[in-house]
Amino acid sequence: MTKNYVAVARAIVDAVGGVSNVAAVTHCMTRLRFVLNDDSVVDVAGLKSIGGVLGVVRSENQCQVIIGNTVSQAYAEVLKLLPEGSVAQQSVPEKNKITLKRIGAGILDALIGTMSPLIPAIIGGSMVKLLAMILDMTGVFDKGSSTLIILNVIGDGAFFFLPVMVAASAAVKFKTNMSLAIAIAGVLVHPTFIDLMAKAAQGQQVEFIGLSVTAVKYTYTVIPALCMTWLLSYIEKWVDRITPAVTKNFLKPMLIVLISAPIAIMLIGPLGIWIGSGISALVYTIHSYLGWLSVAIMGGLWPLLVMTGMHRVFTPTIIQTIAETGKEGMVMPSEIGANLSLGGSSLAVAWRTKNPELRQTALAAAASAIVAGISEPALYGVAIRLKRPLIAALISGFVCGGVAGVAGLASHSMASPGLFTSVQFFDPANPMTIVWVFGVMILAVVLSFVLTLLLGFEDIPVSEDEEREEAKLTPALSV
Repeated sequence: MTKNYVAVARAIVDAVGGVSNVAAVTHCMTRLRFVLNDDSVVDVAGLKSIGGVLGVVRSENQCQVIIGNTVSQAYAEVLKLLPEGSVAQQSVPEKNKITLKRIGAGILDALIGTMSPLIPAIIGGSMVKLLAMILDMTGVFDKGSSTLIILNVIGDGAFFFLPVMVAASAAVKFKTNMSLAIAIAGVLVHPTFIDLMAKAAQGQQVEFIGLSVTAVKYTYTVIPALCMTWLLSYIEKWVDRITPAVTKNFLKPMLIVLISAPIAIMLIGPLGIWIGSGISALVYTIHSYLGWLSVAIMGGLWPLLVMTGMHRVFTPTIIQTIAETGKEGMVMPSEIGANLSLGGSSLAVAWRTKNPELRQTALAAAASAIVAGISEPALYGVAIRLKRPLIAALISGFVCGGVAGVAGLASHSMASPGLFTSVQFFDPANPMTIVWVFGVMILAVVLSFVLTLLLGFEDIPVSEDEEREEAKLTPALSV
């Protein structure tokens, strides 16, 4: 993969319509996410031909450019091309007609746009919690050791204060004041408020200005803070209009907090909890009804969900389920087979291809999927490009998801399943889970490898690949 991120960034910005067309840009683990003023001017073919670009996904006015594991380096160069302050000053143009489709797309965009920047913190916290689990299981520290307690606190920080993180990220998404959003979300996780909610849950009456406060727990949640920050974006505009200019500095923020915080406590917070619980109940009712088959179906569909970005929709549900029950047994186990099947199919491509560059790409993608659980390089760099390896991965993901479901595997944390993160599926009370986890991983790699060889694929001739590289270099080096 190309290392000239300066040229790649310049080519990407040119292909999405230039600096003036970029309203905002962020990145997740593998994608640059552009919010554009005019989506119609995007040169999709040009984007796909740029060296280092694995694929392109478009949604409403957003253009997602898949880079892979080195996305942060490309993002840094893209930021250098955008004049300081220009992104914040840009606004997305005309209001579109409200339809159910646009409402659904807007909700999905808000959820994905808010959660994607938080994934590194969630993964970091998950990995620290896994480390604490390993140290506890191996007896390196005594149970109840202060070291283990502190490690668990370090790992749990991102989850306990998730509403605050969600509020900060959503404030960027909804273009509202971040400090006010954080302050209001902070109310929901304040120790005194948590104690009040615990008393309310035990039957003690808790009131605010004569109105009863619903007993709910906001730590580890996503939806309440997301909904509240969305509403805050409108409250802030309204308060700004009604406050005199001479008093704005102190009266405006006071009114915003006095209005928003009670609404969060009395209405939006409980409503968000009910929505989140309803979604979780729906997902896991299906799991309860279909059993292992639901895990198999999810395993077969997972790469397709990743292609559309819809896999992030499950993030709040997974977090809430792990917080409430200590484990998640449908989505996370299905990812074992899905991720490693993409790795296995990439290994088969590396084994069979006569193209040196494709072999190098496939090997790197396979290592990323199998070892780290990051499957997008394999998905976009190999599977979608060659088509039949994707079919092999989908079949293998379905089979391995079924095996994981039959075995009753469940994740105790939230890190993308791969070799390094396999410990999240270990259950100290059931040592056989270790055997099942590694068994599913081996099956996924072997089955997808064999299926890819059996189905075959149309290899990319070396000469054709050289022509492709020339096409990549041309836009990448243009000014």
